[in-house]
Amino acid sequence: MRMTATGAGGGTEEFRAARDFLLRHREDYRAAYEGFAWPRPAHFNWAIDWFDVIADGNDRTALHIVEEDGDETRLSFAELARRSARAANWLRGLGVRAGDRIVVMLGNQAELWEVALAAMKLRAVVIPATPLLGAADLSDRIERGRARHVVVRAEDVAKFTDVPGEYTRIVVGDREGEGAKAAEGWIPYDGVDTAPADFTPDGVTRADDPLMLYFTSGTTARPKLVEHTHVSYPVGHLATMYWIGLKPGDVHLNISSPGWAKHAWSNLFAPWNAEATVFIHNYTRFDAGRLMREMDRAGVTSFCAPPTVWRMLIQADLTQLRTPPREVVAAGEPLNPEVIEQVRRDWGVTIRDGFGQTETAVQVANTPGQELRPGSMGRPTPGFAVELLDPVTGAPGADEGEIALDLSARPVGLMTGYHGDPERTAEAMADGYYRTGDIGARGADGYLTYVGRSDDVFKASDYKISPFELESALLEHEAVAEAAVVPAPDPVRLAVPKAYVVLAEGYQPGPDTAKLLFEHSRSVLAPYKRVRRLEFGALPKTVSGKIRRIELREATAKGSGAEYREEDFR
Repeated sequence: MRMTATGAGGGTEEFRAARDFLLRHREDYRAAYEGFAWPRPAHFNWAIDWFDVIADGNDRTALHIVEEDGDETRLSFAELARRSARAANWLRGLGVRAGDRIVVMLGNQAELWEVALAAMKLRAVVIPATPLLGAADLSDRIERGRARHVVVRAEDVAKFTDVPGEYTRIVVGDREGEGAKAAEGWIPYDGVDTAPADFTPDGVTRADDPLMLYFTSGTTARPKLVEHTHVSYPVGHLATMYWIGLKPGDVHLNISSPGWAKHAWSNLFAPWNAEATVFIHNYTRFDAGRLMREMDRAGVTSFCAPPTVWRMLIQADLTQLRTPPREVVAAGEPLNPEVIEQVRRDWGVTIRDGFGQTETAVQVANTPGQELRPGSMGRPTPGFAVELLDPVTGAPGADEGEIALDLSARPVGLMTGYHGDPERTAEAMADGYYRTGDIGARGADGYLTYVGRSDDVFKASDYKISPFELESALLEHEAVAEAAVVPAPDPVRLAVPKAYVVLAEGYQPGPDTAKLLFEHSRSVLAPYKRVRRLEFGALPKTVSGKIRRIELREATAKGSGAEYREEDFR
């Protein structure tokens, strides 16, 4: 009998039953939403109780990576199960124990998935970190995350020279190149090849044992430390699998940087919950044509990308893709309607928005086979009881209010809390609701529309302004590649909308382009919503690609000589 971390079988069958229920009803939202029940096993280890089970004797491709130079890596489910078992044994030999925190800072390379699975098998806690981080961010992760081990690619070891702490240093990759000197004293990961392939867990995995600690992207403040368990992400992302529309045998491409929650959402848990292939195309500079050629060659059937990538894609000829994916989705920030329309026109498929956070799996989404409402992000996903809280009373049932999850029907796909910060956790979970900090509006048909972050929505002349709505309107103009709207101080109206704009190729910043955009704003927006000020330039972003509106608000408050004003063009 196969032995698992939870005993004989653990929560495998309960998990499979819930997964199969969603697959059967993948295009029947009402049946899926009303009939779905979260599996809630007392003990569960996804790497052993699920991945190793589906990997047993399975030679289908689990991971397919194509490098910029054409090199390829293909690993079957069975190979990854063996490799992750070797990695778990090897890491155990280095002193990695249950509950230890491991900072994993790798690119999209096979070792990333091996280490993730190995850490789960050991019941260690992974702190994902993007290779874009610098020494200050890494020091914060080591200190606040109380990390005892780090696994880092060779080209990044120098970043740890000034990162204090007593932690095991493991280096992955070529140590003969540029980073060789900095890597002295580091343990080479290639020692994993000598470890045995038979892994025996050293104890049971409780469902509520911590699995991941995520540092949020910090668009407005110091990053929060989000704690997930062995069920909240692995099991919670059954909802994400359902939203994407994944099926066994699919080839799924998700464009996301390692270290961020969306990478775990769609490059680990959701596709392997569905027994689909994870496809990766690595590049240093985005090339839409090359990406589409690789998608055709790999037979990509489902595709997820953040709005920034979608906006770059539509600048290219989308008809280069001969066989468009069956399912296309977007997440990270709301997607503007004009992007959706262009993809529908050229690929014959509709991009389906989803809403979630690092703290959760996908909460609200346009799911496969359902009627889409223009501008709507869809309806609550199976297992999530979503409410809108009145901004004044805090009561549920508002037509517009803060998006919240009812904790009396607490979804599995919700974090434990903010690690080491009970006050912030209590604030987020107050009065029986998990509060997202995002504002939404609900239509009579139950569809939800995203309004904006609660700290981004502002008033102008006593009218409430949603930056997202204004940004969507600006992006309808062919001159605009990206836009961000923030309030600008005004002596009469208190505040007026100011847009920061990144121009599309072929357009130059200057008064002529500013005049074009002000005219466009007047033609598509109500008078109280019109953009009144405008500035051209790059948008400040977090390392995960989200716009740092707090920087734009601060810059706007200080004033700028590069600003154009609508009244100057009348």
